[in-house]
Order: sequence, then C-alpha cells, then structure tokens
Amino acid sequence: MTTTIGVFLSANKKKRMTVFSELYEFNEQLILNLKFERKPIDKVAEKYKYIPPILAGEKVLDGKDGETIAEYAVNLGKSDALSQIDYLNGRKAALSKCKDESFSDYKKYSSLYVKIFFMVGVLMAVLIA
Repeated sequence: MTTTIGVFLSANKKKRMTVFSELYEFNEQLILNLKFERKPIDKVAEKYKYIPPILAGEKVLDGKDGETIAEYAVNLGKSDALSQIDYLNGRKAALSKCKDESFSDYKKYSSLYVKIFFMVGVLMAVLIA
C-alpha cells in the first residue's frame, strides 16, 4: 500500500519528464517540417500525447512549467516560416534545459519516493507485529 503512494507521487515527475521530452522532440520536428515539408502544425503534433492538448490551450503542467509551455505555444504559427524557424531555434536551448532538468529530477526523486514509502511500509509492519 505505501509503495503505491510512492509510485503515485513519482508519477508527476514522470509526466513532467515526458512532457518536456515530447516538447523538445516536437520543436525539432517542427523545425524540419518548416524547412522541408510544410505540413500543418496539427499534423506534426498527432504522434505525441501531450502536444495536441498544449496546442489547444490546455494546461498539462502547473506552475512555472505551465507558464514556460504556454509562452512557447502562444507564438506557434503566428508568423512566416523563416521567423518561425528562428523562434524555434531560439527556444531549443531552453527546452533542452527543461528536458534535461526534468529527466534528472525524475531519475533522482522517483526512486527515492518509492524507496521511502516502501521503508515506511516495512516500519509499519514491524510496529504492528
């Protein structure tokens, strides 16, 4: 039971990591799309889980992360292809930083949460017995 709580708490870290990984990959795909294919943004976003809701204006993460994503999404498709490519290349470093940071947090905290709550469960079992 307590290990389940640890897994549940680490789910938010996993979601954050997944969102920023998708956003970084989407940014790269969008740059390539603008240079070579010129498909609509919605078509490029179809293969991702969190990108279509982001483009629809939904909030997939809270706090500063949500603000970062909203700032990114608000300028998509608002100008010509060359300006968009410049914008997307400019955002690449920030997205890479968020992706790396979220991966590091997930790696560090998700196993920590599971281990702590497993130990709490063991402690409770010892105290009850």
